[in-house]
Amino acid sequence: MGIQFMVDGGADLPQGFAEKFNIKEIPLNIHFDDGVYKAGVDITTEQYYEMFNAMEDIPKTSAPSPNDFYEAFKEVDANTPILLLSLTKNLSATYQNAVIGRDMILDEEPDREIEIVNTKTASCGITLLLNEAIKMKLKSVDFHEIVNQTKQNVEKTVTLFSLKTVENLIKGGRLDKFRGTIAKTLNIKLLMKASDEGEIEVTEKIRGEKKALRRLIEQIGEYSKTLEGKTIVMSQGNCESRAQKLMNQIKEQYKQDEDYIVEMGPLVANYAGEGGIVISFLEDDQ
Repeated sequence: MGIQFMVDGGADLPQGFAEKFNIKEIPLNIHFDDGVYKAGVDITTEQYYEMFNAMEDIPKTSAPSPNDFYEAFKEVDANTPILLLSLTKNLSATYQNAVIGRDMILDEEPDREIEIVNTKTASCGITLLLNEAIKMKLKSVDFHEIVNQTKQNVEKTVTLFSLKTVENLIKGGRLDKFRGTIAKTLNIKLLMKASDEGEIEVTEKIRGEKKALRRLIEQIGEYSKTLEGKTIVMSQGNCESRAQKLMNQIKEQYKQDEDYIVEMGPLVANYAGEGGIVISFLEDDQ
């Protein structure tokens, strides 16, 4: 039996991934002064940064509508089960709108199988979970088992952030200007993580970019002694060469079997800014 995997605009997929594995994407909306754009459809990442840098404030983002999800579900053959991996519901209305969209189509076609998983993460974290689900599908694992294992993987997913600049946090109202000015003056870098409930929390404040990145690598070991047999996914905010260098350092220390570096989409880039790094991997079994 075939399975249709879906993600919303909170996911950042590797180039060519959607085409290779037939992944349907429901994009989020970006609100600029001159109108609303669908990320990855009406606007490229390069255009996003160009428009972003010309603004004093950061653009708003909004979730796909329930009808956007309804229409996406409707395009899938009614006999094909659907698994949608959704952006953490604690940061967006995306998950709730997906559920509404599912209920709309189930009113018309009650025999459909549509599972929506709150990933409690974003960006590369969703990609990590999707990659694990795809590997199970390729091994002909049953749909319901894939859903159950994905839900278990959600609880094991670690998502860590390193911010090169606090400018976007100030613009977005997540950090007041006074504290932000001090942070910039003292060259303070923020390390953050996705909490167990899918919210973003600051874990450490470190002076200097090199120290912050070294500490980011150290943090991996607090959750997983080795990445042998595992996958790590990294999203980068317009700093690909820097991200590749960091991934090589992680490989040297933790020996991951598989890794991906993806381009950071507008949702996370709005706050992480250029130079931001996000990494996701599965922690060791307790």
